[in-house]
Amino acid sequence: MKGSSTLLLVALTLLCICGLTAAAEDDNEFFMEFLQTLLVGTTEELYEGPLGKYNVNDMAKSALGELKSCIDGLQPVHKEQLVKLLVQVLDDKEDA
Repeated sequence: MKGSSTLLLVALTLLCICGLTAAAEDDNEFFMEFLQTLLVGTTEELYEGPLGKYNVNDMAKSALGELKSCIDGLQPVHKEQLVKLLVQVLDDKEDA
């Protein structure tokens, strides 16, 4: 529980750092793409994908690197459950 809370806190902080001012739906799409890339992608994919249009400073890049390292260090079963949760959320979003 602590890890997922930390993930959400960092992700929300990142949204503020990037200065996103788009509509709520765009924020949700960004957030979901960000989480998906964080869970199953690489740090480079974060910068090319969801963060591609933002100027991410060196301190934020360092924090993202540490966060990605923590996620990659999760036990496979825990990471799998986070991916399943993300898929469930994405499926619910498509059904709406």
